[in-house]
Amino acid sequence: MYPRSAAPRGRPAYSNGLYPPPPVTRCYDYNHQSLGGVNSFHVPELQRLPPYEWNPPRSTSNVPPPHTPTMTNGRKRQNIEYSPHMVKRQRLDSVSHPLLGSPVIQAPSPPRHLEQGPAVPESFNSLQAYAKDKLSHQMVELFEACQQQSSDLERKERCRARLQRDIQDIYAVARLYLTGSSMNGLGCRSSDADLCLVIKGTKRPDPIFVLSHLQRAFRSLSYVERTQLIRAKVPILRFRERGSDLEFDLNINNTVGIRNTFLLRSYAYADLRIRPMILVIKKWARHNQINDASKGTLSSYTLVLMVLHYLQTLKDPVLPSLQRDYPECFNPFVDIDMVPEGPKRVPPYVSRNQSSLGELLVGFLRYYATEFRWDKQVISVREARALPKTNSHEWTNKYICVEEPFERNNVARAVHEKMKFDAIKAEFAESYRILKDRKDLNSILPVRAVINKESSRR
Repeated sequence: MYPRSAAPRGRPAYSNGLYPPPPVTRCYDYNHQSLGGVNSFHVPELQRLPPYEWNPPRSTSNVPPPHTPTMTNGRKRQNIEYSPHMVKRQRLDSVSHPLLGSPVIQAPSPPRHLEQGPAVPESFNSLQAYAKDKLSHQMVELFEACQQQSSDLERKERCRARLQRDIQDIYAVARLYLTGSSMNGLGCRSSDADLCLVIKGTKRPDPIFVLSHLQRAFRSLSYVERTQLIRAKVPILRFRERGSDLEFDLNINNTVGIRNTFLLRSYAYADLRIRPMILVIKKWARHNQINDASKGTLSSYTLVLMVLHYLQTLKDPVLPSLQRDYPECFNPFVDIDMVPEGPKRVPPYVSRNQSSLGELLVGFLRYYATEFRWDKQVISVREARALPKTNSHEWTNKYICVEEPFERNNVARAVHEKMKFDAIKAEFAESYRILKDRKDLNSILPVRAVINKESSRR
């Protein structure tokens, strides 16, 4: 998972059993058996990528863990010719999976030795190490007050498990996945829950038909209320848990949402600064009314990709491209039931960049206010760089171009009015101007009011 511009450093990649054996014939258990520490930094011997619990049978595979590439230092931001049809070669074994019919991922042999760079101090295993200044401390305070807790995730999981049992009375082979910010580690305590119902079969089910059927069926469920069918581009059934303010959005077979959930989860836990950065930026964007795709501004997913892109393209990157460096772990064609297993085989990543949270926040605003070329560039987390726009219909006459890492379409297409685009750019510019001088988060976001509002919705 190390980028091509940074040498691996810190903990050795093959210690502490960080590489489970590659997938063999298994049945994925979606139930969360142990959620302690999933959303907390305060755990001993912090794992950069917390394990996603499951109960596999004993493996008999002798396949070694994936190769950790040796890198060189000094990457700067680059542009390359962009082609929407360019697909990175997948290192896949040609043998079909005996149960799922999808390719078994064959990992290459590990290196005989690993190049070690200067060790990162143990103090950087603590988030407080990145909060030595006032602005960074404010970011940590906001994050710790608002981040989703294990109890929040358990509550959503209990409802998901109950729903799956009831839905399987209608669609016996259906599987219900919790997706989005609730599962990828980037959620708040007040975050609603996204669900994807996967119905396999030779005939593709009509989402509106299935959701209409479920809407009628949900009326008899004692724990569901306020069902609403929303006929959007991706139709959803919206409902609430009875007696609470917990809202769910359920879609049918939108499996790219499952894939990007576990990709973003891997990024979220790759560095301690990622989750606080993203939470603060989402709160800032929401406060300044530029975080609502239904009103022609930026979706939360788009904002997350913008943050990751910025962190990937620094002179000393905070993040690599996981898809580029570990394509076997994020294979876009692997059976959906095996998607949660890929990230388990990505080794820990420790960046050379030890900037504080405040420095990264100011840099993020500066990048999009003064450096990024909105009219000429496509944001690509998949390639960890800005790609030049082409004449593809995905990018032509679009104000903001952000590539979806798997489908490679434009997730920022909701921004289709120049007035909204200008408002977004203006907010980046104004917030950067204010924050670089004052170094006070309250100057661009009312921290206490945001915390109080979050608390009131629990």
